[in-house]
Amino acid sequence: AMEEARIREGDCAVLKRDEVFKAVSVLRRRKIIFEKQWFYLDNAIGHIYGTTFEVTSGGNLQPKQEVEETTTETKEAGTDNRNIVDDGKSQKLTHDDIKALKDKGIKGQEIVQQLIENSTTFRDKTEFAQDKYIKKKKKKYEAVITIVKPSTRILSTMYYAREPGKINHLRYDTLAQMLTLGNVHAGNKMIVMETCAGLVLGAVMERMGGYGSIIQMYPGGGPVRAATSCFGFPKAFFDKLHEFPLSKVQSLLAGTFTTELPAEPEENALVGGESNGLSEEKQQETEEEPAAEAPMDINTTEEQDTMDINAEDVEFKENKEKDNKENVREKQIKQWERRKKLKEAAALLGEKNADGLIVASKFHPTPLLLSLLEFVAPSRPFVVYCQYKEPLLECYTKLRERGGVINLKLSESWLRNYQVLPDRSHPKLTMSGGGGYLLSGITVLWEKGKPECTNSEALQMEEPSSKRCKLQDLPC
Repeated sequence: AMEEARIREGDCAVLKRDEVFKAVSVLRRRKIIFEKQWFYLDNAIGHIYGTTFEVTSGGNLQPKQEVEETTTETKEAGTDNRNIVDDGKSQKLTHDDIKALKDKGIKGQEIVQQLIENSTTFRDKTEFAQDKYIKKKKKKYEAVITIVKPSTRILSTMYYAREPGKINHLRYDTLAQMLTLGNVHAGNKMIVMETCAGLVLGAVMERMGGYGSIIQMYPGGGPVRAATSCFGFPKAFFDKLHEFPLSKVQSLLAGTFTTELPAEPEENALVGGESNGLSEEKQQETEEEPAAEAPMDINTTEEQDTMDINAEDVEFKENKEKDNKENVREKQIKQWERRKKLKEAAALLGEKNADGLIVASKFHPTPLLLSLLEFVAPSRPFVVYCQYKEPLLECYTKLRERGGVINLKLSESWLRNYQVLPDRSHPKLTMSGGGGYLLSGITVLWEKGKPECTNSEALQMEEPSSKRCKLQDLPC
């Protein structure tokens, strides 16, 4: 396990400085800019994840030696800060002085020491204020970077801080709730529908550890997995990942879904209009197909017309034709594979025995949930995330009316960070606004044919439908 944790070339890693994170690919001679620092990751390769590096001249990283705090001797400190006036004159070193120190290659630690010595007010500050001052200056002048292994916790914190819009403002504690409520574990068959850049998908994949299967439902042309790729999962994890377009869900439920899967493309029977097993609909589907075939016909006719072309020219034409054939063939193979995968995903969904459903998207949850729940086995959990409460309230009501679910809960998780330091632990002054809302529940077996209350009864009884149903359901 020790070998696992080393930084290797081509890895996905996360740079950390205080509470700021950035995901990067570990590549040689690639300049990286992070927190106003630029450097190369070459020297980090081979070190263990979690190592802290210092940026030295030329942007090279050097593992930071643990230095004993030099300022342990009894510091002179004031009793309070009431007499300190921030007039900007307390620091004797000027900007240019500091720049000169930096240019000499003096380490950040020493610059901070100089700043302390040249500060007229430092001695009068309280001990806490002195610590705070040192911490602030260190952050500015000591360039230290820790390289950590990506995980759901780190990546969700990073996304929430850096680009929350990309993940629909899904806060990390809410994501943790989703994984728990959705009972995500190895061996599950999960349906995931998310527009969170692949972060939720990655979290589910990490939890499942490569065992079980995941069907990702996606809107538009294809699934977005920018965040998923930051996790650095082994290739085997992706063998268990399937995808299915939302646009085909209705046809799958209605039983009209088909993929025209041609016979596997063979070496010979490839070029030529319909003979390659592409159906009409398929021809329209890939606009590039006809374009790729057209030049070939021109080539052949031209060759018959003019026999006196240079030999070189003929050779060039033949090569071009060969390339063309190969291109067409490659396209067809790719297409065939795509169809095959689509068919497999459809078959998996069609079994209607998924172990759980997780939805976190920018779309209205009600229609999504009502159709996707069809694929979930009874007695299984589902979780829906939404940045706002109102769509989930509507969803809640719809599900209540429809039946087939129990244990419906609408929740919002509350998060507050604390600073924990000797003698000065307190909640952080800034607090996260909203982490979004979750609607969770469990599917149950129900008879769809039997509506819970008929319309004629509804006219006779004036009670609201929810109450009426409950009365009817009571054992006599």
